[in-house]
Amino acid sequence: MKSNNFTRVIMCFLITLSFNLEAQLNLPRGSQQATVSQRVGVTDIYIKYSRPSVGGREIWGKLVPYGMNDLRFGTAKESPWRAGANENTVVKFTNDVAVEGKPLKAGKYGLHMVINEDNTATVIFSKNHTAWGSFFYDASEDALRVDVKTKAIPHVEQLTFDFTDVNATSAIASLRWGKKQVPFKIEVDVTNIVLTDIRKKLQDQPGFSRQTWEQAANFSLNNGGDLNEALGWIDNAIAGQFYSQKTFRNLSIKAQILNKLGKTAEYGKLMDEAASMANTNQLNQLGYAMINAKDYARAIKYLQINVDNNPTSANAYDSLGEAYKSAGDKKKAIKALKKSLSLNPPANVKANSEKLLKELGAM
Repeated sequence: MKSNNFTRVIMCFLITLSFNLEAQLNLPRGSQQATVSQRVGVTDIYIKYSRPSVGGREIWGKLVPYGMNDLRFGTAKESPWRAGANENTVVKFTNDVAVEGKPLKAGKYGLHMVINEDNTATVIFSKNHTAWGSFFYDASEDALRVDVKTKAIPHVEQLTFDFTDVNATSAIASLRWGKKQVPFKIEVDVTNIVLTDIRKKLQDQPGFSRQTWEQAANFSLNNGGDLNEALGWIDNAIAGQFYSQKTFRNLSIKAQILNKLGKTAEYGKLMDEAASMANTNQLNQLGYAMINAKDYARAIKYLQINVDNNPTSANAYDSLGEAYKSAGDKKKAIKALKKSLSLNPPANVKANSEKLLKELGAM
């Protein structure tokens, strides 16, 4: 009897040991792991998941049942789908985001889905991202739930996450498998995130660089930041405690901030001062900036200086012609653009001059 008990203990030990050894081996999986990422502004979004294949199986409503289900394992009595295979599908955000318009803090989340028969789904972000699949799902650990509409798509054999419709502040993340797509929109408050980071960096080593203050002011100017804060930053670039240097860049940035603040007289004076320090390319850029600002008189003034300084430059005449066209002076625009074509311009300048002349009815 004692011998039998001892044998049983040894057998259990050997079985346990074999399981542990197997768990430590790095063996290929049937559902391969994958990671997909996308940056929006300065925020990185990662999704780590496993990729099962359809393999001729009926997926929706069968392999992946509709609604919440009792998986008959683990602690959960009702579980969503793990949005993949094997371990938790994990999504990570390096900054706060909004998913389908609802806020979600930066961090890692277990990604689950409830697929419904009526072409809708609920996407769940769980604070528990380390559990195995959805077997231990607990609704009290939900950080966010959003309802979305699914879409019918051409067949996708291997489960795939990807990002589409990416722009400066948002992206659409989608799960695609079989003939179904589950998309959810992720939005990022890029301006607020960047400005918060800028304020920290200006108090650290980067704040000892004039260029850092210029970059900070320019970003705020062009991305809806606080203009008075931006004005303080650019003043530090022009006459900071550790440097004192006027440049074309910082004067033109300050001028544009003043213009947005409605201080037009100060804007004009500074813009003229910046133009006096500009090289050929900078003066050309400044001319186009004035065209975009609909300050056509200054655009023509600066681009005329470029023509006077570069009388054989086809590009200088092309830019001046565009300024005259924008200002509504058709006669002078045609004259400048034809002069540009007479100077054997490079292909891109030639194409632009010809396009503008056609628009003016002169070709």
